[in-house]
Amino acid sequence: MTAPARTLYTPEILGAATMLAGFAWDEALPLRGDARSRRCGSTLALGLAVDDGGRISGLGLRAHACAIGQAAAYAFASAAKGRSRDEIAAARAALADWLAGNSVMPDWPGIALVEPALGYPARHDAIMLAWDAALAALG
Repeated sequence: MTAPARTLYTPEILGAATMLAGFAWDEALPLRGDARSRRCGSTLALGLAVDDGGRISGLGLRAHACAIGQAAAYAFASAAKGRSRDEIAAARAALADWLAGNSVMPDWPGIALVEPALGYPARHDAIMLAWDAALAALG
């Protein structure tokens, strides 16, 4: 393994990627969204349920992504419940600005996990997958 790969795939990122098992795909979830990275081909399918106020009340996902994309999806899933479409959209915009080097780290619990990927633009699309799939699901 080369030094950059060791730096990118930290034990925290690899550990978070394995935690996705706690958010298993559920065919019963009524809202569906998909996202695909044009750069690396990673994909993520997200199923959601929302409460009467339009806030996420349940979620499940199926990721075919690198460990960075999976770790970001874990950060998303861990903090998505109770959030509205507007909150997801604002967080996605803040995340895109951060990845582009235009702002500070967004205020999303757990997103610091993927900070090692800031210097790897080819991984940025994979980081965005969960937010993109959620916005697709929420219409």
